[in-house]
Amino acid sequence: MPARRKIDPTAKLIAQWPLTPAATLGSSVRARGIFLEMRSRLPPELRKLLHIGSRVLSLRLPEGSDADVQAASAIVSKAMHDIEDLPVIPREVEDILTISQGERHRWLKDGRLQSAGTRTVKLRRRVRKITFHVFDPRHIEDVLERDLVTVWREEDAATAAENRRRAAGRAALKRARKSGRVAPDSRNSGTSSNAKLRGWEEFDSDGLLR
Repeated sequence: MPARRKIDPTAKLIAQWPLTPAATLGSSVRARGIFLEMRSRLPPELRKLLHIGSRVLSLRLPEGSDADVQAASAIVSKAMHDIEDLPVIPREVEDILTISQGERHRWLKDGRLQSAGTRTVKLRRRVRKITFHVFDPRHIEDVLERDLVTVWREEDAATAAENRRRAAGRAALKRARKSGRVAPDSRNSGTSSNAKLRGWEEFDSDGLLR
């Protein structure tokens, strides 16, 4: 990410565009992302004219510069019309929802976080391009407003507890088979008609039937 540049106090203010809460979704990371997106749409020679501060984009002309500020202003103004629909990128999702990278990957994989497609970019000073999922801002806003992150974390905790319970049951059954308390071929011991158990009382005391 480019380093933040200090605004030249002598630069003339040409235009400003406040970023609305609907655009930033309350995230300073998203505000910065919008700024970088707007700057990337400008010709290289005009990019240094665009700045951000307090979630307000500003176009400033340095003293003595003859840059075409009107062209830059027109480009940014046009792009701002659809700024609230700008796809949300991964680091912005994590900041908006206050989630970890692992949670984002897991919930994207199981469909709880819905991808709006992919985007491929080439990072500065890197040969290879990277491809990542982007998200519809309205979907992220819905997740935030309905506090679905809390719901999903509770679901994950319940699933993890169930997985631990099943793993403990399998481990106990394996120990019982090794000790000879369960017949080696009793793989279908969950069905009473097929169970071939020895030492039923000890098997029950292990907690496998609870």
